[in-house]
Amino acid sequence: MEFLIDYFSSIPSSHRSAILVGGLAFFWMIESAIPLFRFRYEKWKHAALNIFFTLTTVLVNLSLAFILLLAADWAVGNEFGLFFLMPEMPFWLYLLFGLMIMDLISAWFAHWIQHRVRWMWKFHLIHHTDTHIDTTSANRHHPGESVIRFFFTVLAVLVLGAPMWMVLLYQSLSVVLSQFNHANISLPLWLDRAISWFIISPDMHKVHHHYVLPYTDSNYGNIFSIWDRLFGTFMTLDRDKLIYGVDTHMKEEEHSDVVNLLKIPFQEYRKPTRLE
Repeated sequence: MEFLIDYFSSIPSSHRSAILVGGLAFFWMIESAIPLFRFRYEKWKHAALNIFFTLTTVLVNLSLAFILLLAADWAVGNEFGLFFLMPEMPFWLYLLFGLMIMDLISAWFAHWIQHRVRWMWKFHLIHHTDTHIDTTSANRHHPGESVIRFFFTVLAVLVLGAPMWMVLLYQSLSVVLSQFNHANISLPLWLDRAISWFIISPDMHKVHHHYVLPYTDSNYGNIFSIWDRLFGTFMTLDRDKLIYGVDTHMKEEEHSDVVNLLKIPFQEYRKPTRLE
């Protein structure tokens, strides 16, 4: 297992880029072969918009990366965090515990709170406006949301006392698995359900992208599905009932124009509909 430490301690930027691009390319091919929905849309135009926001996310993370490195080095150097309160454990258990806590704080909790705090929701809303969810939707985040998520990652590092190699490993897994659970793919129902007991499956995450509450406020997980089951935010919905988007921004000019999407956090708040 030590090869993971060695590799992710010095992973080149080109390799991280390859993980991002390679994942997109792989799931793009898979969803073209076994699509869940046969969308009538300009796939490349849709992808270009989402890739624009992917690039802004990359730029935000690169610009702030020194803060993450300082946090990880400080926590490890000062033996601060949960890792330093735990008894000795096998490496695989240490790794699993670390990845799960990183996922809980930097993904599940960050996601949950963005649905609870109005000003945060207005940034996160851009992700939900996509009416054609596919693998390119995974990193459709407003630059403001990217900043918010970054600081939750820093919080996770400090709570855990995570070394930088584990942070980079988690981020790499997070990118690929987010592309997987957003991908417009149709897995056999039995397989999707089996997967959803351990990690976030495509069907499980698609429920979160249904256009009205309470489904929008469910299935917040990114990698591990245990958090939604544990905290009571797990929901299911039949595939044929899924409608993507968010009911407050269903007009094409609102969810398909990059300028408007950048402006949404600063526009007047619209209250979403809740189904009883």
